[in-house]
Amino acid sequence: MDNPIVSSKSNKVTDYEHLKECLRKEVIKRDGGKAFSWLKVLHRVAFNRKKRFYFWWRIANYLYKSSSSRQRKIAKIIGVNLARKYGADISIAAHIGTGMKINHYVGIVIRAECVIGDNVNIRQNTTIGRKKSTPDIGYITIGNNVDIGANSCILGDIVIGDNVTIGAMSFINKDIPANTLVYSQKTTQIVIKAPVNNSV
Repeated sequence: MDNPIVSSKSNKVTDYEHLKECLRKEVIKRDGGKAFSWLKVLHRVAFNRKKRFYFWWRIANYLYKSSSSRQRKIAKIIGVNLARKYGADISIAAHIGTGMKINHYVGIVIRAECVIGDNVNIRQNTTIGRKKSTPDIGYITIGNNVDIGANSCILGDIVIGDNVTIGAMSFINKDIPANTLVYSQKTTQIVIKAPVNNSV
């Protein structure tokens, strides 16, 4: 499977429009019917700490697609700083559609080999990536309007359809059809410890 990030490098107009649409939805929370405003974006970023992650990750993601080694280097520096500051290791090479929502940043890991659709909702301590660092594993493809519960792990060369809800603490390693709810069954066992005799 070809990486859509690499194949889109030649179309900078499309990349730029994608960047603006992402910032419109994620930073200024404005629908597509209103004109995009960089001034509004910068105002929101200046006064809302949570919006800064979206802004800088999108900027880094945009720069990383560039054929300029200097811009790609800047993108990598931004990515490293974001991971240190927010505790979220989201690869700047990942493809994530518009309307990304992150409830809590800590512990989120998303590998470069991920193609994620629009309006994804990601919660804390979620890992999305390949099982092994080998080129023949392929990509994880996640559709539009997918809601991912906290402490979930999504691994392998799999496809998750549109409108899927993944419950908290789920382990996903196989394809999931669209319009489904999926979760890993969990059981809680309570074992009564034997009393400790502290007498000598």
